[in-house]
Amino acid sequence: MKENFLISTGGSGGHVLPAITLYEHLSKEANILISTDKRGLKYFDRESYRFEIIDTPRLNNIFFLPFNLIRVLFLTFKSVNLLKDEKIKKVFSIGGYMSLPLILASRLLRLKIYLIEPNQVLGRANKYFLNSCKKIFCYTKTVKNFPDNFKNKIVTINPLVRKYIYNLKISNEVNDKLTLIIVGGSQGANIFDKNLKNSIVNISKKKSIKVIQQTNEKNISFLRNFYSKNKIENKIFSFDQNFFYSLKQSDLCITRAGASTLSELSVMNIPFIAIPLPTSSDNHQFENANYYKNNGCCWVIEQASFEEKIEDLLKDIINNKSDYLEKIENLKKLNYQNTWNNVNQKILDVINEY
Repeated sequence: MKENFLISTGGSGGHVLPAITLYEHLSKEANILISTDKRGLKYFDRESYRFEIIDTPRLNNIFFLPFNLIRVLFLTFKSVNLLKDEKIKKVFSIGGYMSLPLILASRLLRLKIYLIEPNQVLGRANKYFLNSCKKIFCYTKTVKNFPDNFKNKIVTINPLVRKYIYNLKISNEVNDKLTLIIVGGSQGANIFDKNLKNSIVNISKKKSIKVIQQTNEKNISFLRNFYSKNKIENKIFSFDQNFFYSLKQSDLCITRAGASTLSELSVMNIPFIAIPLPTSSDNHQFENANYYKNNGCCWVIEQASFEEKIEDLLKDIINNKSDYLEKIENLKKLNYQNTWNNVNQKILDVINEY
């Protein structure tokens, strides 16, 4: 008989997407329940998963802190009852403050806890619960801010990427028309809407460009009309169920540096220009981007100099095809042994051993 597992997630797509992938890895091994806050609901199909809402408040507002601590205590007792009622044996957390009540409840019930750290910097929630977990799955052994006395708990795996993405790899051809995809991640990126379009128009005068751009609903008509007026083929959207098939058509991506987005681009062998969000906690987006830059897979521009540098960089990439092709080859090398089956087997080996 299958055991019952729970995966705790919520908040941004950077937490929810790895949770969905982990669900796919574990679903043949166990019966899975997902816990999420209300923000996380928009990132997965509610008809496809069993889920419970544990709407944990943020604890960063001093004025509301006493009230929110009471809410966390209430949600912890709610989580204890949930774990008991569902007969949960193992709990997996993707990190974030959303997991606080579930992990506290799991500790009280002495359940087996496993953590997942998708970023190159150890998250604060994961750091707090290192003492309680059996193992923590990381994408590298050199995670920043990781305490030396817990490094024996690290299990390195290739990034958690949804199964069908492994089959969506771009071709190696250098086309006459550059297909540029622009994504802001689950948090959006207004800087791409405001400061990029004029550079694209300037480049399009010498190089044929197709633009596929994610933006807010309110900007769709404006950007579509702007590019069309300047005779640039475009697809502008806010949400697209078939987004990854659009991604497959692209030659180059301009993106924030969330761990999930970069992992997916990497597996698909799509070179990218990363613009890390400077306000990301512990500057983890910069570290995420730097990992791929150090492996020769991408270019990185800091947000403060984005408007100044992006046009020249795009021109350099277009004119220096050897650099672009080298990035593709480095992505292939980085993902040489990165297969769905390898990741799946490693996860199952660990949870069956500990």
